[in-house]
Amino acid sequence: MITREEIIKLTNEALKKEFELTDEQLVPTAHLQNDVGLDSLDAVDMVVVLEQKFGMTLRQGYDIRSIVTLNDLYDFIEKLAREHEAGK
Repeated sequence: MITREEIIKLTNEALKKEFELTDEQLVPTAHLQNDVGLDSLDAVDMVVVLEQKFGMTLRQGYDIRSIVTLNDLYDFIEKLAREHEAGK
């Protein structure tokens, strides 16, 4: 089972690479649009990148548009990872 620390590390690595972000921008309370600067098109790219990184679909059973902060994103991936593991 993937740990929350691993989720944070992998998510931040993917976001830094895809969107040229810094560690200072990637704090759990950062608002994805206002603080990190991701718009709606970037959100689509973010989903694709994270799906590839974690090897699971992120759009299932949850309104991804309700994710506002990085912490929301970590929570969402952690929840899906648990469900994914339980389904194996």
